[in-house]
This record gives sequence, structure tokens and C-alpha cells, in this order.
Amino acid sequence: MNAERSATHTFHHASQLRAEHPRLAAGVLFAVGISADADVSGPVEHLTGIASSRLSAASESELPEVQAWRRAFSRMGLKPTQFRCASESLLRRLRKEGALPRIHPLIDLCNAASVAFATPVAVLDVSKITWPLEVRHASGDEQYTTFSGEIENPAPGEVIFADSAGRAHARRWTNRQSGYSAVNDATDSVLIVAEALHESALTDIQELTATLTNALNTIWAVVPATAILTHQQPRFDFSPAQHVTS
Repeated sequence: MNAERSATHTFHHASQLRAEHPRLAAGVLFAVGISADADVSGPVEHLTGIASSRLSAASESELPEVQAWRRAFSRMGLKPTQFRCASESLLRRLRKEGALPRIHPLIDLCNAASVAFATPVAVLDVSKITWPLEVRHASGDEQYTTFSGEIENPAPGEVIFADSAGRAHARRWTNRQSGYSAVNDATDSVLIVAEALHESALTDIQELTATLTNALNTIWAVVPATAILTHQQPRFDFSPAQHVTS
């Protein structure tokens, strides 16, 4: 067993960020045994159907989950119509095109859950992260890799997913993930993070986390380690060695 497998990893939100966003609730899942050959068409269809039903009654910008993220982006000095949280962007695409793009079974599942709950869901390849991973304000010298391979430096104060090597795995909080830790066909271990800021965030995050947990178990036959993170419980500690599948 190598050191990476035996180590305990930590994901958490910085105390300053939680003080600025007291309603922040996050559902976090760690899973081993993900493959790219799974069939997720059933749950994806079900979840996108829920989203389409919601969109038939209101536009994505009118949903309370999205409005809460728009307020947060405005507070961060970002124009909400220029920089949208991931769930709003997906909902917008679903409304315009009637479907979401198929990328990888796990990404497709999480994107479908994201639109169903109107909540950003990040999916990261655990092997690409130098732990711990913290959601915090950037100092400005961190490095972010775009999907085209270009290197950017987040603006000082911008909210990022930062690891201990100074790599940013997401920019503008829930706006865009890094290509560096994106899930691909060789990915086996993943960290899934869903974050919400609206009034019923905690209840909805609990339901979203349960939905993904059940789907992972049904589709990949894995039992993820999970946690609901709040102001009272801001950290998720997990050991990959304890969740290796046979």
C-alpha cells in the first residue's frame, strides 16, 4: 500500500468563507471504484426530467438556489450574468438544447443531479490533488490549469479550491473547475462536492447527497464515504485505504 493510499485526506471550507456565508452547506462524497463503462442513462433521464419540469414553471435565474449563488457572486465582485455558477450554466443549456452533453458516466450523473437540485456539483480526480484541499480566498499566486492546458493565476481574493501545492482546482468558487483534476476514463477515485447557499440549503444538500450515494451504490456497486459540512462540522476527513473496493 503506497503512502497516498494510506494517508488521511481533508477537505474543508476556510473559516473566513464560512463567516461570510453562514448558510453554506456542502455534501461531500469520496468513492473508489469508478469506471467509464457504466450506464447512467436511467438516473440521468430521471434527474434531468425533474429539472425540465422546474424550468417549465420558472427560468433558471428565478430559482432560489441560483439566486443565492448570484448574490454570492455579486458579493465577490463578479457580474452574475457574466460568471454563472455551474448549475445555472447547466440549467441554461438544458433549457436551450433540451439535453446535457455526455462526457463521462460519473460527470453525466453529477451534472444531472446538479440541474435537478439547481446546485453546483464538482467532481474531482483524487489522484490529482495534493492534500489537504481547502475552499478559500486566493492569494493570487496559485496556478489554475484550463481545459485547453493554459495556466492562469486567480485574482487575489477570488474564492478557489486550493490544494497544498498551490494548485487551484476551481476558479470563482462554483463557476469553473480545472482541467488538471477533471475526471477521465482512467479515473478510479473521486471527490464529489455539492454546495448550496439558499434558505433550505442544508435539507436540500442532504437529499442531493443521499441521491448520489444511492446512485453510486446502484451503478458502480461502491459505498462512498460521505459528510454534510456545516459551520458546526466544516471538515471532511477520509482515508482512501479504508474504501478500496475488492
